[in-house]
Amino acid sequence: MSDWALDALAERVRDRKQSFGDMSSDDGHEALEVVFEDQPQARRKSSIVKTNMRPSPKRNNTACIVHLGLEGKDDETMTEPSEEGVSMEKPADKLTGSPPNHGEHTQSRLLTKKQLSDMAFGIRELSKRLGRVKLMLKVKNIFVLTKLTDATLCAKAAELTKWLLDQKEAQYTVYVQDKLQDLKSFDVESILEGDESKQSRLKYWDEALCKRMPHKFDIVLALGGDGTVLFASLLFQRIVPPVLSFAMGSLGFLTKFDFARYQAILPRAFNDGITVSLRLRFEGTIMRSIRREGHSDEDHVQRRLDEELVGAEADDHHTHKPESAYHILNEIVLDRGPSGTMVALDVYGDEECFTTIAADGLIVATPTGSTAYNLAAGGSLCHPDNPVILLTAIAAHTLNFRPIILPDTMVLRIGVPYDARSSAYTSFDGKYRTELKPGDYVTISASRFPYPSVLPLNKRSEDWIESISRSLDWNSRAKQKPYTEEKKKDGEGKEEK
Repeated sequence: MSDWALDALAERVRDRKQSFGDMSSDDGHEALEVVFEDQPQARRKSSIVKTNMRPSPKRNNTACIVHLGLEGKDDETMTEPSEEGVSMEKPADKLTGSPPNHGEHTQSRLLTKKQLSDMAFGIRELSKRLGRVKLMLKVKNIFVLTKLTDATLCAKAAELTKWLLDQKEAQYTVYVQDKLQDLKSFDVESILEGDESKQSRLKYWDEALCKRMPHKFDIVLALGGDGTVLFASLLFQRIVPPVLSFAMGSLGFLTKFDFARYQAILPRAFNDGITVSLRLRFEGTIMRSIRREGHSDEDHVQRRLDEELVGAEADDHHTHKPESAYHILNEIVLDRGPSGTMVALDVYGDEECFTTIAADGLIVATPTGSTAYNLAAGGSLCHPDNPVILLTAIAAHTLNFRPIILPDTMVLRIGVPYDARSSAYTSFDGKYRTELKPGDYVTISASRFPYPSVLPLNKRSEDWIESISRSLDWNSRAKQKPYTEEKKKDGEGKEEK
């Protein structure tokens, strides 16, 4: 844990009148030394996507706090932490009686058991606050997203666009997909008629603009179903603007608002603020095996993936190279593809080999994706606030491979062994389907760019329970009738009271 985070937690403890500086002599005597070690790099250097694969162009300032909070510069330097509120602080490698540690620098602090408990409580409170953030937006540029193949949705998008452009006091600039201008159902001419200023305030976006300038948009208005929301996640592979989604699809796990009330919903959201749920996304990186010079096909098959990832060759950075990386909201799937046989997959977590699975495939799902393919394959439902990774097999060829839930701090690597009989295929939220040949693997970790989903102001976590009950009939059954006791009669035939 970084020093600035520790200082923030210490300040929270002081606010609750449990200051670190007010320790009695007895507390100081009973203080425990807590060592905060730098976490080892769980990902091989060759698994880390180079900066030229994830360009970070210089951007203008933005009024959206989500952009400011999520887009930290990689070369940003932290200021030295303050010692206020800390009873004692010293490097852990200078402890009396312990050998000097010439490795990475660690920090140790003297904390009482009470302070340690308060720190753990503070972390949970901080996590709860970050899970639900209220943002006050200064909306200027609005991104409208809909399903092009549905004429009804395109007409609704035109209605929404016209209404936004008619708000003369706000002077919104509305961005719609470039392909909409050629569709009759969108009818650009009727949108622009009556006001010449609309011509300059109606602009068009394409996928290249979303990748190049995601900070330009203050909010995304999505019209459609959950697939439209997933498309928004794929469009914005780094920063994602807050997404306010109108329910116009089939299920509606991610669509929270009624389009019939948009004229009341949007002014309130723009003026009174929005509540944002930061949904966990995964970053998946395809790693390609590098064929060794002079090795024959037989030599290539003799290579061992476990040795290269967690064994003696783990420090060799020339065994694999990154090909592409994607940030996903639902799941990463590895399956057998067109092959008629099962696929063999090696699963690694951090620096440990978990297992080798023979199955039709493997699903690595986010909590948001727990209600999608993961559910169909027998995986568990998971509340989206849980910071976890769900691992579920597709038709595993064993009776005892059960779905497993892992912490999101873990880095997974799932690969095809060199001696596998066939290749595997991987996909990211159902897109970018790619073949994985023997020796290739996928690195999966928590993305540092979450998905900010806008929630109704008067609803919190109960909204998720309502959605699975409405869409999946979760635990829906007839209520069990109570027992009815027969009334007894006395000796004269009268009922007892």
